[in-house]
Amino acid sequence: MNRFQAVVRFAIHPGKGDEFKRIAEDMIGLTREKDTGTVRLDIFVNDDGSEAVFYEEFVSPEARLEHLANMGENVAAMLAIGDMRADVWTHADPALRASVEGYDVRFYTPFLRLAP
Repeated sequence: MNRFQAVVRFAIHPGKGDEFKRIAEDMIGLTREKDTGTVRLDIFVNDDGSEAVFYEEFVSPEARLEHLANMGENVAAMLAIGDMRADVWTHADPALRASVEGYDVRFYTPFLRLAP
């Protein structure tokens, strides 16, 4: 399996919920317009708007890197108004690992799987 999957969590800074949502909406638009390997990008926000969770799936680690490049300054803007942590699984691509160096990202390798 070459797919890349991640759950990215943001603790949104107080008073920045509307800005965060605007940036997220722009990111979804750019993903639809530019990405070639994004399988899924779901964004959830908790009831009080203080936290967000992204579920991301890409056809490959390269597709994830393409996605980040396509987001332009939106990623930096989002990181400026929220504290991010991410869990990544199913792939240990060196370029992908290097791209998140310095961020709170944990990688998990497959152990057990129940698949059809």
